[in-house]
This record gives sequence, structure tokens and C-alpha cells, in this order.
Amino acid sequence: MAKAKTNLDADQVIRVAEILKTIGHPVRLKILEALEDKEPLSVSEIQDNIGTETEQSLLSHHLIKMKDRGILKCEKNGMNVMYRLEDRNILKIFECMESCTLFENKTYR
Repeated sequence: MAKAKTNLDADQVIRVAEILKTIGHPVRLKILEALEDKEPLSVSEIQDNIGTETEQSLLSHHLIKMKDRGILKCEKNGMNVMYRLEDRNILKIFECMESCTLFENKTYR
């Protein structure tokens, strides 16, 4: 088996690890998917788009965590806080997941 090698320096590896830890939750991945096609979105619009029974307070917690890590940006629009992607390159993670054969016919716990 070939050894995996990256061209990332130590700081970049740390940043990638932080991003992966931050987005490594089903609700957060769904938030990114919702913002892929429609942005900016308010918390309630995100809630409508992700199709889960996530309470608004928990959804806000996820959004703030991603904002604090530099994945999302937000701005006040009247009474609403509107969220958008800080850098659309984060969406490349979905391309990687879709093309990865690691997940085919396997169950992970």
C-alpha cells in the first residue's frame, strides 16, 4: 500500500485538522450543504433547509462554532443574523467524500 503524503506544512495540517473537527458532525455538514446553493441564510431558513428536527438553539450553537473557526461569516440584517460561507472552497470536502471508496459498503462506529 502506498504511503499517503501531503505537501502541507505543520501549520496547514493543524488548520485542516481544526476544520475537519469542526465540520465533523452531521448537522454541520447539512448546514454547509444548505449554504452551498442558497446564501446568505438566516437561522430559521437554515433550519428549514436542513430537514432535521434540530432545535434552533442547538442549530445556533453549531453556526457559532463554525463562525468562530472561520468557516462561516455572519452579518446582521434587521432582526436576523444571516450566515454565509467564508470560503466556498470548503465545499470541496463533499467532492472528496463522494469520490472516496473508503465508505462503500462499510459500517463505521
